[in-house]
Amino acid sequence: MTTLIGQDFLKMHGLGNDFVVLDARASERSLSEAAVRAIADRNRGVGCDQLIVVESARGATSDAWMTIYNPDGSQSGACGNATRCVAWLLMEQSGTDKVVIETKAGLLDAERRGDRLVAVDMGLARLDWREIPLAEAVDTLHLGISAGPLVDPVGVSMGNPHAVFFVDDVAAIDLAAFGPVLENHAIFPERANIEIVQVLSPEKLRMRVWERSAGITQACGSGACATLVAAARRGLTGRKAEVVLDGGSLVVEWLPDDHVLMTGPVALSFKGSLDPSLLG
Repeated sequence: MTTLIGQDFLKMHGLGNDFVVLDARASERSLSEAAVRAIADRNRGVGCDQLIVVESARGATSDAWMTIYNPDGSQSGACGNATRCVAWLLMEQSGTDKVVIETKAGLLDAERRGDRLVAVDMGLARLDWREIPLAEAVDTLHLGISAGPLVDPVGVSMGNPHAVFFVDDVAAIDLAAFGPVLENHAIFPERANIEIVQVLSPEKLRMRVWERSAGITQACGSGACATLVAAARRGLTGRKAEVVLDGGSLVVEWLPDDHVLMTGPVALSFKGSLDPSLLG
C-alpha cells in the first residue's frame, strides 16, 4: 500500500457538511480504514464528515473518479455536497462550466450555476426495496418502522439508503437519541441515513439529518434529494422545493426523467498537508 505522507489536502464544505479532499490523480494511493479514521477525527486529525479521494477517470466519459469515505473508514456510494465541491474544483482547474464525476453510484453530471454555485444531477431516485436495500419486501412509501415519535418513514436510495420521517416540528425531535437507533434498524442491512422533515409549504421543507457513521451533520445533499422525492411521493410537495438544512438551503428538483437535480453553494475553508502521524 502506498502512503499519503506529506499529501496536500483541501478542507471544503457545502452548507457546513465538511470534507477533507485529497487529489490522488497524479499517482495511485490508497488509505486504510485506520488512516481515514485518524484524518477524520475532529480532536486529533483534520476533522470531517467525509473524506474524499479524487482519482483519475476510469471511463472515457468522465473527468474524474470520486471515492467517499465515512469517518469510520467505510465507503459510501453517494454524497451530494461532496460531489458539488469536487465538481467546482475540477471546473476551476479545467476552466469549464460542466464536468462528469464517476462514483460507486454511477456518473454524475455537474455544472456551474454562479459564483461557487453548482448543480449536480444525482441520478435516479431508487424506490424498490431491493435497491435501497431493505432486508425484506415492503412498500417503500410506508416502511412500517418507528422509534419514539418517529413513525412511518419513506425509503429512498440516492446511491445510499435513506429513511425520511415527516414530523410537525423538527426542533422538538431528539435526533441524537433516535438517529442511531434507526440507522442500525434490522430492516437496513447497510444501515441508513435518517432524515426528519417538517413541511413548511408545498415549496419549502425543513430537514435535519442523522448520517450513518457521521451522526448529526449540518447538511446532507443526498438526504435533501431523498427528502424531496419522499415528500413528492406522499403528495406533500410538487417535484421541486427548497430544502432548508441546519447549514443553509439547497434547491432540489425531481425531473420528469426521474433524475434528481440538486443546486447549492460550495466553500473552500483552508489548505494543508497531512502529518505522517495520522497515517499510522
